[in-house]
Amino acid sequence: MIKFFLMVNKQGQTRLSKYYEHVEINKRTLLETEVIKSCLSRSSEQCSFIEYKDFKLIYRQYAALFIVVGVNDTENEMAIYEFIHNFVEVLDEYFSRVSELDENSYTPVFLIVKQGSLLEVQPQFPGPSV
Repeated sequence: MIKFFLMVNKQGQTRLSKYYEHVEINKRTLLETEVIKSCLSRSSEQCSFIEYKDFKLIYRQYAALFIVVGVNDTENEMAIYEFIHNFVEVLDEYFSRVSELDENSYTPVFLIVKQGSLLEVQPQFPGPSV
């Protein structure tokens, strides 16, 4: 199950976040800070899967953005890794000039992930054409 989805820039600022389990606001800030530090401190030669506390972090870097997904230990890491890439492809294909600051960035996440489970991991956008 997916616990959270983050889009973060190289400066460590969270640009988009979606949580699928309740986390108090003050704990979210601490969690995001630790997660971001864990991902940003790794070199490009290291694996994109990190064991972190009681869950796993799966991340991919695209230019100056990192997309990080926190999952429980039963989730398929490669499926999540590909989901991240498919998410980026959907943004590129269907939203011209979208940035991580746009509300439109949330749309694919809402349509592809429901209650922490992947519904669609194919590059075709599951919603109506915008």
